[in-house]
Amino acid sequence: MTSPEDRRKFLKVGSIAAATGFVGNLLGRNANAQEPMKHSDMRHQDNMPQPIGNPASRPEIPESVEVAAEYDGFSRFKPSRGLDPDSDYYIGKLVPGFRKASDGPAPFEAPDIPVLPYKMEGGVKVFELVSMAVQQEFHPGVKMNVYGYNGSMPGPTIEVTQGDRVRIVVTNELPEDTFVHWHGFELPVQYDGAATLTQNPIKPGKTKVFEFDIHEEGTFFYHSHVAMQEAFGQVGWFIVHPKKVFGPPVDRDFGLLFQNFHIPPTHTISDSWAMDWNWHTINGKSGPYTTPLVCKHGERVRVRLLNFAPMQHHPIHLHGHTFWVTGHEGARIPKSAWVPRNNELVGVAQASSFEFIANNPGDWIFHCHMIHHMMNHMVKQVGPRIRDDASVDQYLANLSSRPQVDASLGDKFATPGYPQKMLGMEMSDDFMKAIWSRKEVRGMRANYPMSVKGLMTVLRVLPDDLYELVMNSDQPVEKGAVFAEIVRRFGDPSAYEPAPKMMM
Repeated sequence: MTSPEDRRKFLKVGSIAAATGFVGNLLGRNANAQEPMKHSDMRHQDNMPQPIGNPASRPEIPESVEVAAEYDGFSRFKPSRGLDPDSDYYIGKLVPGFRKASDGPAPFEAPDIPVLPYKMEGGVKVFELVSMAVQQEFHPGVKMNVYGYNGSMPGPTIEVTQGDRVRIVVTNELPEDTFVHWHGFELPVQYDGAATLTQNPIKPGKTKVFEFDIHEEGTFFYHSHVAMQEAFGQVGWFIVHPKKVFGPPVDRDFGLLFQNFHIPPTHTISDSWAMDWNWHTINGKSGPYTTPLVCKHGERVRVRLLNFAPMQHHPIHLHGHTFWVTGHEGARIPKSAWVPRNNELVGVAQASSFEFIANNPGDWIFHCHMIHHMMNHMVKQVGPRIRDDASVDQYLANLSSRPQVDASLGDKFATPGYPQKMLGMEMSDDFMKAIWSRKEVRGMRANYPMSVKGLMTVLRVLPDDLYELVMNSDQPVEKGAVFAEIVRRFGDPSAYEPAPKMMM
């Protein structure tokens, strides 16, 4: 079984066999097919949740498409380096998704951000955008006062196709002047939105109409061109799909918009003059309230990442996969210049596109790698800066304003600065209920919220049956069950570690 066609037939046969319950007899163990682990193989199966979904399910290629499971040694369904770096399919570079290019572009999905509707008037797509102060819930119950558009921060996504003509009616409901810049577009200069250079301000209560042709394609965005309003959150996606879908076609097109704020303890308003930033959001939410990106095993995935931090660059790291940098905000990069990475620095006001084959099932952290960005609401004095021969009377007299730490003079005080963890972060019952209320997190390990903070989210790569269970069913799913099932099928069940029961 060496050719891609043979492999494809094998996988389809395997899926049919699994559905009829005869897979264990028909097929031996095969690394490419990733045969599920038999229960008898599990040395610690009592520690694992019971199987859910269809434990015998195998990777399946849809009948409607002509794709393969392997390309020059690269497997769509398991981690693989491929062979020759000069190959088109090295690390999945040009391996297509299941979706046909003729189906048009994959829908753009930016979790937690609404889409701005439009109406057609004489062949023009007309959008209405309202600049306004909004309240944004960074965490369950943690509502911050920021600036946005149409009641949302970030503002709603504008999505068009190359060649469209757009009219955008902007109304200013702020109590101060504003401007709107269409970042990256080549348009008539009077519509560029550069404060006072090209146009007069949009006064409070007034409206300005922008109308121009979209001749380029790619990842763009709109934002206020008043610096302090930018720092207050005024930005939104402006996605332009190409007239003709570029190859290889992707199955998923996700958007992550990174922002930073400086909001002191007990405050709800950012200090837009600050030189440091302690609240970090992705699509307006801070980890663990960020919504995971969920895809199916074997799909080709694109993630567009926009860094709209006021002054901090972000080294973005994806666990478990190697991605290709296929575009920046300017345009798609020629394939000969694509770069394989698992960590990519995205500078302020830059947007980068990553593409990869989701060939490694599991829950994978996708995050900024700067230490201070992997936390929430950082404040000074995380741990006592004192030694065991120093007085802590002043600290003990004012515990209500500091994180909950053990301030007794014990052996731990021999270690300066202990603890460094943000132990003041509250995870109340209501907080946890909100965290687990989203379908995208069903079946994740019970203590996942402890590890996803600040500029962090999760990429979930799920076999078809588990994807349907998580995203499209109402069936109850035990915490940790989906993770355990993936370990059972693709990993080492003997090394499975259940989450501490205190977090269940």
